Amino acid sequence: MLIAILAIIGFLASFYAYYVGKKLADKNYKPACDISKKISCTKAFTSKYGRLFGVSNSIFGIVFYSIIYVLFSLGLFNYVFFLSMLSVLATVYLAYLSYIKLKTFCLVCTVTYLVNILLLFSSYKQL
Repeated sequence: MLIAILAIIGFLASFYAYYVGKKLADKNYKPACDISKKISCTKAFTSKYGRLFGVSNSIFGIVFYSIIYVLFSLGLFNYVFFLSMLSVLATVYLAYLSYIKLKTFCLVCTVTYLVNILLLFSSYKQL
């Protein structure tokens, strides 16, 4: 059950990131996740690292967490565990980019990082 909850939280965080990315076209829009210069999701989302092959990382998150939810629902825990391992590798890389290269703390990103780590541990326990 924890895996399903984590997948939903990851999906919602990714969807919020997607929403913020779309709303940033409006110059008057200020996302709730932009608290200061050092705590800013906008800085992470709009950086060159916020997209892969021209696609927003948030889209990949929406797809990933949807797949995790479906796989969990089908009882395919081996696949959930494997994908969770890959997501933790991506998490380490993206966290490095956010905290070290961009020097920003992205609240939404950090939520997904924590979800990915918890998914790995939870899916391991399901095996």
